[in-house]
Amino acid sequence: MTRPRVNLKELIGKTAAMLGVFILALFLPAGTFVWFSAWIYVAITFAFSIGLTAWLIRYDPALMAERLTGLRQADQKKWDKIFIRILLVGFFAWLATMGLDAARFRWSHVSILLQSIGAVLLLISFYLFYLTFRENTFLSPAVRIQKERGQKVVSTGPYRRVRHPMYAGFGLYVIGTALMLGSWLGVALGLLLIAAVAARAVFEERTLQRELPGYDDYMKSVRYRLIPGVW
Repeated sequence: MTRPRVNLKELIGKTAAMLGVFILALFLPAGTFVWFSAWIYVAITFAFSIGLTAWLIRYDPALMAERLTGLRQADQKKWDKIFIRILLVGFFAWLATMGLDAARFRWSHVSILLQSIGAVLLLISFYLFYLTFRENTFLSPAVRIQKERGQKVVSTGPYRRVRHPMYAGFGLYVIGTALMLGSWLGVALGLLLIAAVAARAVFEERTLQRELPGYDDYMKSVRYRLIPGVW
């Protein structure tokens, strides 16, 4: 079987562009580049991103190719195309708000202990992301059924506990980031991002129930979407 080819030029370009957008979204509203916790956050985030990308290229190039092209596929659900655009705007607005809150105006006062806890939550979220990528080769950024890749239900690894471990990790990522950067406003607005992703999980499941054989049975065996014992 031929291994899918990953467009390295596109991958490098997208990674560099995303790094630039992250830096601008944080530091322009902050009004300063002297923001130690933000630099640590950017360094950790992109070290993980580059490490995960290298791992995918070596061990799951088909998933890497899907991550690069999934949002350009014609069979992505129309509602999801709208959702992704809104979520991206909301996400970078959230980063910018934390720059205003924690660095420029210093409205929030978050202790070093809580910032350290935030860093730990961030690292835990990255580990959960890795486990999810390792287990699910169909982890597209778009809501679509990958018929061309023979998509099937994944019920192993973190999927034994919750139906959407990637979204569960996103919740930890949001809270961890806001605490690490020292922004209570970021925590509050981050809850809106988590709620939006939770809503996406519900709509995504409706698609999977209709179009992916076996997903209905999987939902019966794994009851919780994001938080075991809660929801």
